Amino acid sequence: MQDDKYLIFHKFLKMLDILYEDNHFIIVNKPSGILVQQDKQKHEENLESAVKAYIKEKFNKPGEVFVGIPHRIDRPTSGVVITCRTSKALERVNEMFQRKEIKKTYWAIVKNVPPKEADTLIHYLRKDEKQNRTFAYEKEVPGSQRAEMHYEIIAQSDRYCLLQIQIITGRHHQIRAQLSQLKCPIRGDLKYGYDRSNPGGGIDLHARSVAFIHPVTKLPLFIEAPIRKDVLWEAITKDL
Repeated sequence: MQDDKYLIFHKFLKMLDILYEDNHFIIVNKPSGILVQQDKQKHEENLESAVKAYIKEKFNKPGEVFVGIPHRIDRPTSGVVITCRTSKALERVNEMFQRKEIKKTYWAIVKNVPPKEADTLIHYLRKDEKQNRTFAYEKEVPGSQRAEMHYEIIAQSDRYCLLQIQIITGRHHQIRAQLSQLKCPIRGDLKYGYDRSNPGGGIDLHARSVAFIHPVTKLPLFIEAPIRKDVLWEAITKDL
């Protein structure tokens, strides 16, 4: 099992899908199955380690390489992740996230048709640490946090809907929990109510794009992550 994880990581490192790179950022399209940052207990290979290895090799850097991670997406989720090459860039991007100046858009393939073509969902989320799962409630409960996101249906097939999602708050497993509460679980997401897993164990949640003003150049950046090569993804997005 450990050898399999080693091979997956090194295959990922070799095929690192860099969407944008400059002296301040490396923005990557993360595949599902890879952690963004190292798990302190399990010490698994991860995106942060891969970007560090890439910088070290490309620029022949001696010693420790700095890579800052201002945000994360779940292991089974694919898509855009911003990594920062300097502590100053990390500080600035963290501030931009706090001021909601970075727009993140997700795509999700879900089971069932939502009750509305577009809507803003507000729930109260409470994380169960033991299960590593978040529960969504219609009303505030002890230990919960308010969560808000907007979705719209952008494509449909006979069995699935493709949703475009913007999260207004950033909570643990927010999209997965809120869509589960809506009775529209994400395809492959066993933890949140889908009835079977996907080949490879990922889920059909994709961080499609980020948009923000570059804090140094002041130019607008729009970075979009291609969907993975998959029959359903290609079929449901073919007319977009």
